[in-house]
Amino acid sequence: MGEWSEYFEDFPEENQANYVAGRFDPAGADAQRKAEQASALKLRKEQQQLDAEIAAIVQKHKPVK
Repeated sequence: MGEWSEYFEDFPEENQANYVAGRFDPAGADAQRKAEQASALKLRKEQQQLDAEIAAIVQKHKPVK
């Protein structure tokens, strides 16, 4: 018996990841996943910028010993 990935290649309608809003739409599901990944990447980049800005502010106002 083959791997699950081989099964889903033969029967894409059986893969729940190919459904969007209860409809079989492999292209739409792929586009949705890519949009979610892009959004997560943007959020991560913005958070890193904020973290760097916060660290700079803390360092600027840190008391000298």
